[in-house]
Amino acid sequence: MKLDAIDLRILDAVQRDGRITKLALAEKAGLSPTPCWMRLRKLEKAGVIIGYHARIAPRRIAPVASVMMEVTLANHRQADFERFERAVAAIPEIVACWSVGGGVDYILKIMTADIDAYQRLVDGLLDRELGIDRYFTYIVTKTVKEETVLPVSSFAGSDE
Repeated sequence: MKLDAIDLRILDAVQRDGRITKLALAEKAGLSPTPCWMRLRKLEKAGVIIGYHARIAPRRIAPVASVMMEVTLANHRQADFERFERAVAAIPEIVACWSVGGGVDYILKIMTADIDAYQRLVDGLLDRELGIDRYFTYIVTKTVKEETVLPVSSFAGSDE
């Protein structure tokens, strides 16, 4: 789907404020409300916008351990990757998982109540015999930057 400058302004606005009013969105996009809303619906139907979410500060709820984990599988058949990915998808504490190129197969972001809970999660993964050959754990000590707003105009190209 080819996006123009108006589409990019709409995307930028809704990812900064998913609760933006029709009128405010139209103003930011430089359109009248009805055409702006029609463009928004088109972006949703095309799968460019996949959802609206509230951003939560987990440490305001309870103490949280954030852990990054590198995983290398013992075997690299498609069935091995699929088995591991199905298991990861079913564990709520694994909040992100990326298949990567290079020295490891996956990088996971895991959030648990504490390090003991993280270790129990890892032990459970290992007990399930998912083909994990090696894993490395990195405890997050401070979040320096964690953006949820994507710089869409810098990678989608802009007409302006």
